[in-house]
Amino acid sequence: MLNFVLLIFIYSGIYALMAMGQNVITGYVGLLSLCQAGFFAIGSYATAILSVTYGWNFWLTIPIAGVLAALSGVLIGLPTLRLKGDYLAIATLGFGEIVRNILNNWDSLTRGPMGIQRIPMATVFGLKISPYEKWGFLVMVWIFVLVGYLFFRHLARSRMGRALEAIREDEIAASSMGINTTKYKVWAFALGAFAAGVAGSLQAVFTLSVSPGTFTFMVSIMVLCMVVLGGMGNFLAVILGAFLIQFISYFPQLVGLSNIIPPQFKQVLFGLILVVMMIWRPQGILGRAPRMTLNPKKKQPKDSDGGEK
Repeated sequence: MLNFVLLIFIYSGIYALMAMGQNVITGYVGLLSLCQAGFFAIGSYATAILSVTYGWNFWLTIPIAGVLAALSGVLIGLPTLRLKGDYLAIATLGFGEIVRNILNNWDSLTRGPMGIQRIPMATVFGLKISPYEKWGFLVMVWIFVLVGYLFFRHLARSRMGRALEAIREDEIAASSMGINTTKYKVWAFALGAFAAGVAGSLQAVFTLSVSPGTFTFMVSIMVLCMVVLGGMGNFLAVILGAFLIQFISYFPQLVGLSNIIPPQFKQVLFGLILVVMMIWRPQGILGRAPRMTLNPKKKQPKDSDGGEK
């Protein structure tokens, strides 16, 4: 039972990273993207190929995985910037499926449907962080989540975060105020993809194998559910959403009902969560994070005549 609970927390951390990346794209810019599974796959395979084929250390593969995913985010972000709503969702969904099919058919690099096995474990000062002894891996994953949360919270309070919110509220008004909407949208895709790539790298060293069948459309739907359930535009809320969705996903196994409840029940449940949240509480459980105000206006020093300088 304890190992199963630890497993839920580990996957909650991995998916929380992806959900925070999705929150930048959907929660702050307001773009309905469904390709986090593609970025997740790129990060996983980058770590798997570099560590198995070329013998790289896991810690060296993480930035490469994140950068490759971010470049993919730029590639999908640039041609789809003129699309909105359903059209953008379809285009990004297509990108995720393209990535999965490339991984499935590029046998010489990805070993096709069989995937890549025997990925080396992560090590710290010569000590292996074994996924079989889950406490160490749990700590490592949640350190990444903490760093990601602090980074994205700082981003939200920065000039870039305010620009992203302005684009979401009214893109035409933001553009008329001098905000380069194209640049900020591309940055949002790149940052969201980078977070998913890092999550994919962690996934690879946790499962010690990767295969194309893992990175389906349902992964992107699950991540979107986490953002909607917790609260769009709130990074702490999407971490809560990640935990709740993972708990719901593993609940049948946790209570011993996996033989009774069919696997398709998970898809039905995710769709039901989205519908119920949109009707009952569209802002999510915690809602959008309150806007941070700029530095308060300081009282100006007075000159010799008593007026403000």
